[in-house]
Amino acid sequence: MINKKRIAKTATALLTAAMLIQAVPAHADSVHMAKEGDTFYTLSKQYGVGLNALIKANNDISAYNIYGGLKITIPGKTTNTASAAAAKTVTAASLDVNADSKVVQAWGKTFDYSKAVDVKATAYSADASENGGWGAVDYFGNPLELGTIAVDPSIIPLGTKVLVTGHTHPGLPKQAFVATARDVGSAIKGHKIDIFIPGSKQSVSTFGIQDVELYILK
Repeated sequence: MINKKRIAKTATALLTAAMLIQAVPAHADSVHMAKEGDTFYTLSKQYGVGLNALIKANNDISAYNIYGGLKITIPGKTTNTASAAAAKTVTAASLDVNADSKVVQAWGKTFDYSKAVDVKATAYSADASENGGWGAVDYFGNPLELGTIAVDPSIIPLGTKVLVTGHTHPGLPKQAFVATARDVGSAIKGHKIDIFIPGSKQSVSTFGIQDVELYILK
């Protein structure tokens, strides 16, 4: 004999369980605490998520400004909603800029600047093929060294010191570094700079083209 009450209780239990399952996101986000050297590309490989999806989930974070301690949302992983929401509110940059006072702080140091300039940046090595046959020297004949940049002198006069920010490359200091306009280049015209990076031509070529911001130091 069929026990109708037992069937009704079983059906109710199954329905309740189904509702609970639907109430819990199957693909919620998780949070990754960034460490030095992390990039959206390496994190997409580490967590097995699409690069575009990762960037979209962190649209308030610049790909060129990922630093240790930054919370990054990893889409499609299980976590609580509060943690995911907290990650999306993290917008603290590695630099503290006071545009009114024209002061920028980096690594606990304070720099006075006259203006900020957005430029397209490329990079070059000491390889002879990248130095017009002049050897590994700058415009003034000094050896190329970390902190040398090539500029268009009509935009940034030679000898100008700048704070370079917004870049990413293992051969450069992270977050920001001081550079001096000591070189020129036939392709460096307008709002463009070329950053010298010690290392092989192949390793330097991974820099590509990046949008960086310069603070012209006083």
